[in-house]
Amino acid sequence: MITIRPAAIQTDRLTLLPLQVEHADEMAAVLGDPALHTFIGGEPETLEALRARYRRWSAGSPDPGQAWCNWVVKIRDEGVLAGTVQATVTADERGYAAEISWVVGTPWQGHGIAREAAQGLIGWLREVPVHTVIAHIHPDHKASGAVAAAAGLAATDRWEDGEVRWEAALG
Repeated sequence: MITIRPAAIQTDRLTLLPLQVEHADEMAAVLGDPALHTFIGGEPETLEALRARYRRWSAGSPDPGQAWCNWVVKIRDEGVLAGTVQATVTADERGYAAEISWVVGTPWQGHGIAREAAQGLIGWLREVPVHTVIAHIHPDHKASGAVAAAAGLAATDRWEDGEVRWEAALG
């Protein structure tokens, strides 16, 4: 059974706060732009649907072989939530591996928020310790590819559900 739980993560400008159901109220607006769903699919959720999802995520994975670690991204100087980062941690013969993702609301894109949040998340994962970090990125999502590269991941020749697998060995 994996017992890893998210903890607050500090970066230069951000605090990554472990996700709580109460965050859905502010995050519904952050995630409400249909343009965000161009590459991640779906459409903006209602506040009630987002609360239900956050309730499930906060309860943790029903699979004892994985840990769901979810954070909201808070910009400290502005005092606002601007996005999310996630890590699903699993165990293998070498220890722990994590699949990560990030979403930053449209008003905060292009300001390095996703890069800083992803780097902070990977720094935290090193301490777990995680040996490999994986992300799946749509091949046309250049901004997300740039975030992955800045966080130390490299594109592989492997694909899953139309997305390129990016990886980093944390050593």
